[in-house]
Amino acid sequence: MKTNESLLDRIIRVVLGVVLVVIAYLGVLTGAWQWVAYVVGAIALITGIVGFCPLYAVFGFQTKK
Repeated sequence: MKTNESLLDRIIRVVLGVVLVVIAYLGVLTGAWQWVAYVVGAIALITGIVGFCPLYAVFGFQTKK
């Protein structure tokens, strides 16, 4: 599995993922929105750490040069 995300893309995903997970954990969002924040945050965090986005691969897109 080759990376398909640039460093900037990865940093943005990790920061966004952490923010969403923390917002959900602190209870700023409730109900279904809390779970959406957990899931989207976790996906952003994992793809940012790994450097590979499956949707980028499906559509043949990459931000890495």
